Amino acid sequence: MRTRIDVIAGTALVVLWSSGFIGAELGTAEAPAHTLLAWRYLAAALLLIAWCGYLHLTPTWHAVRIHTVIGLFCQFLYLGATITGIGMGVPPGVAALIAALQPLVVAMASSRMFGERVGGRQTLGLVVGIAGVSLVVVGDMSGADLAWPVYLLPAAGMLALSVGTIGQRMLAPKEPIALAMAIQCSISAVGFMTWSALAGDVAPPMTSGFLAAVAWTVVLSTFGAYSAYLFVVRRNGPTRASVLLYLTPPTTMLWAFVMFGDAITWLGIGGLLVSAIGVAAYVSDGSAGRSAGSTPADPATKCHSRASAASIVSSSAKVTK
Repeated sequence: MRTRIDVIAGTALVVLWSSGFIGAELGTAEAPAHTLLAWRYLAAALLLIAWCGYLHLTPTWHAVRIHTVIGLFCQFLYLGATITGIGMGVPPGVAALIAALQPLVVAMASSRMFGERVGGRQTLGLVVGIAGVSLVVVGDMSGADLAWPVYLLPAAGMLALSVGTIGQRMLAPKEPIALAMAIQCSISAVGFMTWSALAGDVAPPMTSGFLAAVAWTVVLSTFGAYSAYLFVVRRNGPTRASVLLYLTPPTTMLWAFVMFGDAITWLGIGGLLVSAIGVAAYVSDGSAGRSAGSTPADPATKCHSRASAASIVSSSAKVTK
């Protein structure tokens, strides 16, 4: 049975995860995406390290190893592969559709690896959710004349996040989210700063637009979105967290309408409704995302998950229009 906390956490995950697309729209108008990501993660890492110091949170080498792996897959590889594909011409809508395949990957892997029960209603919900996302992004598919291997890059990003999500379940970290995020953001900062240095554009443009985009992505997309993601994964399992991401493309459409005046198409409205039906069908069964014979999450984990600490594709692609 889902509680009010589950509803609030799920809603926050969808809204905050979608905010990254808006931050990318703001930031990539000022600088390359990897430069935005480099300074976003550097700022986030420094703030999180300072906060952990204030709370006297010290990581063990075991925690460093675990969260280095999770951060590598869930943040650096996920974002890096996706933004590279978009930079080479993959339309953002197509990248978003590819990313939306992640719940199917996670659900199938969880069923085999953890014995999670994915019944007929959940399978239907997953398929309907994919259909809804397809409706939202179909109008954004430009039919660009690209070599097909380029489309493997956002696919690789989606698989990286899937691996990281499953890894979160397998490694079962118990550290406070603030500490976990400090490690993961530090790894990502090093990776993206190195990338920007090699590309020769590590220096940030000192414009109000770029600084606003960095602040937006640090506060909403990193501290907000990814901490909500970790909270839902720890509390309800990776499949439920992933299936909620179905709602991010249509939610991004609404963000873009409010902030940029982007038109909302009938296909977009239809996709929003279909996606909502698919997610409702999936989460309406209280057994979704829970292993056979499993027990509720460790109370210590729930307590630690209250700390706050991102998106991904959410900050790497421009919003679907």
